[in-house]
Amino acid sequence: MEWLKKLGAAIRYIEDNLDKEISYEEAARIACCSPYYFQRIFSYVSGVPLSEYIRRRKMTQAAFELQRTDSKVIEIALKYGYSSPTSFNRAFQSVHGITPTVARAMGSTLQAYPSIQFRVEITGGSPMAYHIVEKQPVRIVGIRIPLACEMEENLRIVPSFWEAAWQGSQLSEICSLSNQEPDGILGVSVYESPRQIYYYIGVATNSPVPAGMYEYVIPGATWVVFENNGDFKDNVQSVFKRFYMEWLPFSGYKYANLPDIEVYPICGGQPARGHSEVWIAVEKEGK
Repeated sequence: MEWLKKLGAAIRYIEDNLDKEISYEEAARIACCSPYYFQRIFSYVSGVPLSEYIRRRKMTQAAFELQRTDSKVIEIALKYGYSSPTSFNRAFQSVHGITPTVARAMGSTLQAYPSIQFRVEITGGSPMAYHIVEKQPVRIVGIRIPLACEMEENLRIVPSFWEAAWQGSQLSEICSLSNQEPDGILGVSVYESPRQIYYYIGVATNSPVPAGMYEYVIPGATWVVFENNGDFKDNVQSVFKRFYMEWLPFSGYKYANLPDIEVYPICGGQPARGHSEVWIAVEKEGK
């Protein structure tokens, strides 16, 4: 439950500062994680990138002010952090589909996005198959691509990276190196610093690093491993959401802020469905 309280406090900070500068660093500090992991976690549990959530909330409040006050459009734009009418118009239309000027007219249809509230709900639910393992450091070898601090951009980068990997020749070479656990093709997001964020496609191995590839050692940890059967993309995203909202609050563990590991089957084609696993590092509460 402590995790949900911290996440809720971070959201309250954002809501209290919609008309001020919102610091991702401060929101992450309140949630007790790095800015990168806060954005990643937020996108999984809410279903929308943090930047888009903030944009929607700002434009919701801006629309209210346009209709209930006599403030000029440029005044409202400046209040919500937009230095030019053009950038404000673009953001406003992306949310409401009409310009701020048109929105002032009585009868205009607008979109109101309420504040997100994180809480545990009693639902019918479905079981989450999992097991917990202790592992020494995991050395992975493979290819990688730099990620952005903005999760919205990464949602475009990672699928394109996988597509290019399947179309190229390196993936078969990577698969041939696999000789350690987790056994399979691994997708690993690694945050080292704001300027060093990478997504790896690789395998766990003790083999030498081929030319043009990279290695990374994931620290030893306690891992909760969730198993899935079905569509890879939907199931992996569902696991992360259910982990944060259903499993973690009652488990007696906390998120360890280590790279998460997606495990996919090694095969010759480009599968979209099958058996997959998600490995998430955890620590006992109080450590």
